[in-house]
Formats: sequence, C-alpha cells, structure tokens
Amino acid sequence: MAIDSRLANRLKKVKPSSTLAITSKAKKLKAEGFDIITLAAGEPDFDTPDFIKQAAIEAIQSGFTKYTPTTGIPELKKLICAKFKKDNSLEYAPEQIVASCGAKHSLFNTLLALVNPGDEVLIPSPYWVSYPEMVYLCEGKARFIQAAAKNDFKITSQELIKQITSKTKVLILNSPSNPAGCVYTKEELEGIAAICVKHKIFVVSDEIYEKLIYDGLRHASIADFNKDIYNLTITINGFSKSFSMTGWRLGYLGAPTDVAEAISRLQDHSTSNPNSITQKAGIAALGAPDEFYKKICSQFQERRDYCISRLGPMPNITPVIPKGAFYIFCDISKTKFNSLEVANQLLDKKYLSVIPGEGFGADNYIRLSFAASLENLKKGMDRLEEWLNG
Repeated sequence: MAIDSRLANRLKKVKPSSTLAITSKAKKLKAEGFDIITLAAGEPDFDTPDFIKQAAIEAIQSGFTKYTPTTGIPELKKLICAKFKKDNSLEYAPEQIVASCGAKHSLFNTLLALVNPGDEVLIPSPYWVSYPEMVYLCEGKARFIQAAAKNDFKITSQELIKQITSKTKVLILNSPSNPAGCVYTKEELEGIAAICVKHKIFVVSDEIYEKLIYDGLRHASIADFNKDIYNLTITINGFSKSFSMTGWRLGYLGAPTDVAEAISRLQDHSTSNPNSITQKAGIAALGAPDEFYKKICSQFQERRDYCISRLGPMPNITPVIPKGAFYIFCDISKTKFNSLEVANQLLDKKYLSVIPGEGFGADNYIRLSFAASLENLKKGMDRLEEWLNG
C-alpha cells in the first residue's frame, strides 16, 4: 500500500511552505555556527513591546487562564469594533467579530465557511504561499490572476473580469501585499468592488500589513465603499505584524452576520477560543497611540530606502519598490537561475537567507525582507552584491 493512500485526498495537492523550508535550513546552519544573515523573515525584528507583555503577565497573575467565549472576550471584540470604525470607517457589531488564533487562522476559517468543492477562488499572482493551499484544503479550485510588475503587481479591473466564470465564489485581496508590497488605491478598489458586487463574489480582504505603508500613501478597506460590497466582504487583520506578536497567535475578522456565525460554529468544534492570555495582550495592543505605528513605519521606510539604494546599481537583479509591508520582490531572471537555485546558492556560498519566489507563483523572483537591523541589511546587501558580481 502506498503511504499517501492512507491520507485524505484533500492533502495530496498541498505543498510544504517554501518560506518555512528555506528558513529551517538557515536556522540549521546558524545552529551549526555559521554566520547567517537572514533577509527571509516574515516577522518584525523588534521584540513585543513591554506594555503588551505586562498585560499578559497581569492576566496570568490574576488567573485569567480559563476558557473564554469561542469568538473572543467581549472587551476585546468591543475594541476591535472601535478599531475598525476608527481606522477603516467600518461599522461592525460585536456579533460580527471573530477573534482567532492568528490572521492565518481567520483566513482558513473564512474559506472553510465559504468554499464548496469545485468553487473557484481568484488569487492575484504573485500571492502569499498559503492562499492556494488553503483553497485546496477546502476542496476548491485556485484560479490565478497574473498581475504585472509594471503595475506594482496589482490586478486591474479588466484582468479580474477575464478570470470570472460561473464557478467563481471568492476573490482574495491582500493590500499591502506579501510578497510584493503593493498597495491598492481607493479608486482601484472601487473598480474591483463594483465587479464583485455585479457578479456576487465574496471578497476576503487580508489587511494584516495595513499599518506599514510608505511614501505618504493611505490604506483603504474595500468593504468601506457601500453596503453591497460590505455585505460581500470579510475583513481580516491581526496583531502579528504591527505589534511584533507573531508567536502570540491572535487575529480577527469582521464579516456579515451570517458568515461570522458560520465561522463561530466552525471554531466551536476546532480550536474553541484563542489563547485567553493573548486576548488580554491584544486589548493592551489596541490601546496603542498612533505615534506607536508612525515610529515603526518610519523605521521600516528607512530600511526599505536603504535596500533600494543598494539594489539599484547591482547587476542582474531588478527590485519592485514596495509601497507597504516589509518585503522587496526582486526579478532575478537575468541570473539564468530559478528562484530556488538562487536562494540555495546565496545560503550555501554567502550565508545569506532569502525566500525563493517559486512558492509565490513567481519563479523568476526572490523575496528579501527588510525586517532586520540596518547593520544586518548592510551585510546582506554586501553579500548579495558579491554573489551577483560572481
């Protein structure tokens, strides 16, 4: 009997995460004593702020360590509603909010609640590595919309229309995006929203990087435009990127009431509530002043600008300047190697860890993270330049 015949068919299409694979290899080399510079991280390099840690410590000391309501404690949900209203002009009631074990969990729950076997989910490409795999686990079909580098890897309304079929159920939208750092304007989103309303397509709007936007641009939420698109949109966010709480595992979504109730039932029988202590930490995080985000954003923009200034003169690599998040997607097609070959050569020869674009649907690209100190960014750029110069 073949080993995979013992497993559920839904897992046969699911591939391991390429981002985790290269990261594991880099960690192994570092543990063996090699001087590894990591520009692969999908998480901020700064520690979780002390005021958030303190809230968690107080939760432990006060005995707040039991089960909570599945979708989150009332105080947290109330603050999430306030956040949506203040930052995104979105009016959600507490019963429309589901707090989960990270934004990734919120995304997966949403797709499980919406996608039937054979339903098509539209995914702009390049895409975050987990989107198609989540669709496959839901027994749906991922249908990719190839976005152009000249448009900062944002899809246009015309490109969206061409991919819609009678089986189209969901569009996944990520702004600011991983891996390309693209940021959709209000006008661009309005065009996409009109098409989704016309064809009754749900929009799963992944806004986890909304606080990390550069060059004076402003974040726009697609659910904000009118009641029709609001009733088709599930807005997803979390604490990992803005507050450096990746390991705490707390995300949330706002959705139409029927969708939120379905996701709640699903979570009842899977994970139940997100971690009780982390919920108290999340309450503290949501109380952070705007200056907190501005300081972090300023630091990331300084790092981005440094990396772009270094990458520009390098041979055989062309960066797409990100407007948000903390990644730079770089065209390496002129090297004549594919992305995995480039990533492995950089790691093996220069002890530099980057992420191959293959897992993002773009094998001619690599992803560099500037969620690292300026000192490490300098070392990383030096090593990359040395390899490119042969």
